[in-house]
Amino acid sequence: MEQIHDRIAGLDVHRDAVVACVRRPGPRGGTVLDRARFKTTSAGLADLEGFLIERSVVLVAMEATGVYWKTTYYALEERFECWLCNAHHVKNVPGRKTDMSDAEWLADVAAHGMVRPSFVPPRPIRELRELTRYRKREIDIRGSEIARLEKVLQDAGVKLTSVASKVLTQSGRAMVEALIEGERDPATLAQLAKGKLRPRIAELEEALDGHFGPHHAIAARQILDHVDFLDRTIATLTEQIDQRTAAYQPVIELLLPVPGFDRRTIDVVIAETGADMSRFPTPEHLSSWAGLCPGNHESAGKRRRVATTAGNPWLGRALIEAARASVRVKGSYFGAQYRQIGRRRGPNKAAIAVAHSLLCLVWHLLTTGVCFEDLGTDYFERRRDPERETRRLVRSSPRAPQRGHHREIVSSTSMPSRW
Repeated sequence: MEQIHDRIAGLDVHRDAVVACVRRPGPRGGTVLDRARFKTTSAGLADLEGFLIERSVVLVAMEATGVYWKTTYYALEERFECWLCNAHHVKNVPGRKTDMSDAEWLADVAAHGMVRPSFVPPRPIRELRELTRYRKREIDIRGSEIARLEKVLQDAGVKLTSVASKVLTQSGRAMVEALIEGERDPATLAQLAKGKLRPRIAELEEALDGHFGPHHAIAARQILDHVDFLDRTIATLTEQIDQRTAAYQPVIELLLPVPGFDRRTIDVVIAETGADMSRFPTPEHLSSWAGLCPGNHESAGKRRRVATTAGNPWLGRALIEAARASVRVKGSYFGAQYRQIGRRRGPNKAAIAVAHSLLCLVWHLLTTGVCFEDLGTDYFERRRDPERETRRLVRSSPRAPQRGHHREIVSSTSMPSRW
């Protein structure tokens, strides 16, 4: 096989050590392999950099091993061309599993172009990505805490969510605070209702008549304090994210009109893709990278359905949430697409299909710079050919029974039984 790169290093990265194997031309022809082991501290990585410079390495390939690759990659990216390789694509031959053999094998497959590098964004985008991912974690934890508060209320026999849509609305928060302070009269608690809950005071009095005890108050107090802390954390992270995305105001203006997209979704798109669609040749490449494309499985000319491919979970999840939100937008094409697919394949597959369409739309908007125009909820109706639909219905309708067959059935049913 043709060798593409002459001087290349393969790195097998671990938490405390990195094993390097440099593949370079020998003085008398052939290939020479230089192996060494270094620590992953700053001093150890400086020794690794000197080891690679001394051998005139131009390309460094390493596996994506958890978060341990980041320290080594960031230390070498300014001096060398670094490839981050999917560990699933560079598995070694069974029976030869050692750190040195892994580094040698990685250098070999990279030298012959048998592996492709993964997308690693530049440093500013990586910093933004770290903040958006942490904010999403905090939002998920906040949702878990609210669900835990609901369990506490149910344990106390307080059926607040049977009347109100959520626990922590303004009215719900006031009622929970009053319960924590010791108020147990359902009528007094129901009077704390505001807005649309005022006409349902009678229902609230019945729902708030429980057995809320001191241990419930302790748990509810800690949960509310934790939720308030998370709110402050999310607000701080959002402020920092807004400062870093200020330079992407044209991108934000292009994507805000898309149904289901809000500022948080756009922040995720920018953080995960860098808003640079030139890295993805087609929208299908972007959808596959995000894990919103079905996998392929073909053998002996037969194809079978498989699940979606593994991809970027942060971008994929954000697009699926945006897809479910876009369905509720009146007059939108995506709502019509969701309903049409949902009737045949179910709501989950319909949501993934809409997320795929949204991501393809993002690719086109950021590539061309054109403004978004919704196709409308009647898009599929406009495309339907009446004559073709008539022919389809005629073909699918049940045929009338033949006359001879009908006579045979009648004569057989009219014969008297021998028994």
